[in-house]
Amino acid sequence: MAYVPNELLSRLVGFRLYSVHFVMDYVQLGFDSETDETASMNCDVWPDVTLEGKVFREADLGYADALRRLIPGTVVETRESTGLGLLLLFDRGSIGFHPRIEEIHAEIAMLSGFSDGAWMVWRPGEDSFEDVR
Repeated sequence: MAYVPNELLSRLVGFRLYSVHFVMDYVQLGFDSETDETASMNCDVWPDVTLEGKVFREADLGYADALRRLIPGTVVETRESTGLGLLLLFDRGSIGFHPRIEEIHAEIAMLSGFSDGAWMVWRPGEDSFEDVR
């Protein structure tokens, strides 16, 4: 079966970001929905966070606070494509992934936890990150 960009990621539309876990060298985002469906995204690359028109990167003062302030935001749109990477738009900000190759140690992100077992791992040079080499 051929990979379709944004097909799985778009399932997060309507989900609420309810948790942000900082785990040594990655961050895990927890999502839930009104239907009791849940999902989680392990971010092996630190995503950019846009809040109130300002972009925060992992090394920036206030990064963790900006990411945390997206809780309990709802995902209103997702985008995924080569050149863009992944983008989750919330009702009051966004989380984006389009790393440089030197920022990647293994994978970029993994989305899983859906009740039907659907999951996806994004890696450099593949799918929507084919431009990251």
